[in-house]
Amino acid sequence: MKKILIVDDSPTDRFALMEYLVKQGYNVVTAEDGADGVQKAKAELPDLILMDVVMPGINGYQATRTISREDTTRHIPIFMCTSKDQETDKIWGMRQGANDYLTKPLDLDLLLEKIKALG
Repeated sequence: MKKILIVDDSPTDRFALMEYLVKQGYNVVTAEDGADGVQKAKAELPDLILMDVVMPGINGYQATRTISREDTTRHIPIFMCTSKDQETDKIWGMRQGANDYLTKPLDLDLLLEKIKALG
């Protein structure tokens, strides 16, 4: 687990998460929205994707569905990282192909545990 793709339309959230993960020794790539996230997933083939849900254009659910169903990217685990905290949001995210669902504000220690658990 070396390269992580962060897909989030909030520059603040992207930067804070990137800074934290870089300090933990990860190589981080970022994308500003779902369409950019799908493109970067195909181009970069990261080891993990951290996907926001509420974004303009292609939202995180749509991007997750696309990434998890494409032959070249379906092997990449996706953690939804979003402020959408209803149980139905989580169920929908998992049905789109997410491997985990975390709500914002993120518990960074828990996130790190989950990343390490992937290998």
